[in-house]
Amino acid sequence: MNRTVWIYLLIMIVLTNLIRILPVTLIRRRITNTFLRSFLYYVPYVTLAVMTIPAMIQATASPVAGGAAFATGVVAAWKGLGLFPIALICCLVVLVIEMLPL
Repeated sequence: MNRTVWIYLLIMIVLTNLIRILPVTLIRRRITNTFLRSFLYYVPYVTLAVMTIPAMIQATASPVAGGAAFATGVVAAWKGLGLFPIALICCLVVLVIEMLPL
């Protein structure tokens, strides 16, 4: 491998570990700030959404089908359906839209 690849890899390892280690070492007591607590509560959900939504739209043959499946999934989740029925409905929406002659 090229030497710069190893340097980039080392930098990535150091930065990733700093992000994980610094909060544990710097914050010793319980966080009482309500804004910060609510912000930290939603970080995993936002991270999952940021990774999932673009992949959902780009995984289909047409971005329109992915967007329609996403919108349908949001509505189905809003109505209280579970994860498995929502996945089935989204897959059916993609299948139907991609089978339509355009």
